[in-house]
Amino acid sequence: MKKTLFLFSLLLLYAPISYSNPNPHTVAHAELTNHGFPIGLLPSSVQAYSLNQTSGHFSVVLGDSCKLTLPPDNYVATYSRTITGKIDQGRIADLDGIRVRAFFKWWSITGIRSSGDDLVFEVGMVTAKFPSKNFDESPDCEGQRSSS
Repeated sequence: MKKTLFLFSLLLLYAPISYSNPNPHTVAHAELTNHGFPIGLLPSSVQAYSLNQTSGHFSVVLGDSCKLTLPPDNYVATYSRTITGKIDQGRIADLDGIRVRAFFKWWSITGIRSSGDDLVFEVGMVTAKFPSKNFDESPDCEGQRSSS
């Protein structure tokens, strides 16, 4: 019995410790909620995510570029394969990689602020406010199905 217990203990000590990496989709969306944002700001196709905890700079990599129709006014938005920016509590700044079509022109969304029950999208000096509840679910890119 002691010999079996000893062998079992050795096996546990020398067995490789394995764990799966967290799902980038889950981690990226969790970071949004940790900073006061709904998960629907990112599509469901997140493949990789990195965040510098000190500076707040982040990078999100999607499986491919992505096209979405955003509520409530059905604006068409495109997400580049890589989205970068700086996140802090209630604020995303220096945003690069998300564009929206409005007034017959494509505009880059440069920042997003959480303001009570609303989200304020910044396009240069212009802002637009929408209820955050419209972004409670992470959408699939048009023409694609979620892999998670």
